[in-house]
Amino acid sequence: MYEYTQLEALCAVIRTGSFDAAAGQLGVTQSAISQRIRLLEERVGTVLVKRGQPCTGTDSGKRLATHTDQVRLMEKALEFGLPSTETRTPVRIAVNADSLATWLLPALAQHDDFLYDLIIDDQDHSADWLRAGEVAAAVTGHPGPVQGCDSHALGAMRYFATASPSYMARHMPDGPTSEALEASPAMTFNDKDRLQSDWAKTVAGHTVTLPKHRLASSQGFVEAACLGIGWGMNPESLCRDAIASGHLVELARETPLDVDLYWQVSRLTAEPLRPLTRSVLEQARLALIQT
Repeated sequence: MYEYTQLEALCAVIRTGSFDAAAGQLGVTQSAISQRIRLLEERVGTVLVKRGQPCTGTDSGKRLATHTDQVRLMEKALEFGLPSTETRTPVRIAVNADSLATWLLPALAQHDDFLYDLIIDDQDHSADWLRAGEVAAAVTGHPGPVQGCDSHALGAMRYFATASPSYMARHMPDGPTSEALEASPAMTFNDKDRLQSDWAKTVAGHTVTLPKHRLASSQGFVEAACLGIGWGMNPESLCRDAIASGHLVELARETPLDVDLYWQVSRLTAEPLRPLTRSVLEQARLALIQT
């Protein structure tokens, strides 16, 4: 059996990234945190925290921290109907940036009994966090349930390829031809982001090599497009007003890209997360395209 205070210290260090911040969060001294981590590492027989700026968990440390959070969630389910202890339970969720920027937060806001730890990753890769056992739930583009998880269809997020009128006049006066796409700067969130490439392939009929700005911000995509920096795939809800006002135009009319999304949750913690799952599904029905 592990000491709960030691596990709590491990989770706090990994969550905050430092021994000092963990001490402040738990209301103890930094030396107490250091001692608890040292004793836990001696008990386990391996290093659990990589000391640095910031501190990060080793593979063993992250697995143990995730297990601790799962146990807390299961304990929360057992407490249903008992007098409230007014403590908030940490829950780690992987989510793509566009969902976070458009529709997910109102669902999370309905539950003040959780402390959210949100991991931002592309919808095509967020399920990897579930496979590694490092999150309790994920918004993902994979329909099939990850092993040990339940999968719930959320709907589709609609994207439009957009740019400013001045950008189109300068770079694509004849529209998004293959030649224009290969010569005109696009935007990408990161190396995992394939939305622009997928859309360009659909329009051109073949794979197109795009010159890309890297811009890891959903709102930044819209602003950069309005300023003529590049073109990008913007969620309908974020670019609707800019299109209506004429600040943005579609590269090609009536060529949206719909991306199906799913809420996958570990069966180990599905019961205590059931109210959150219900809120996520309800909000998705309001915000996403239902087929």
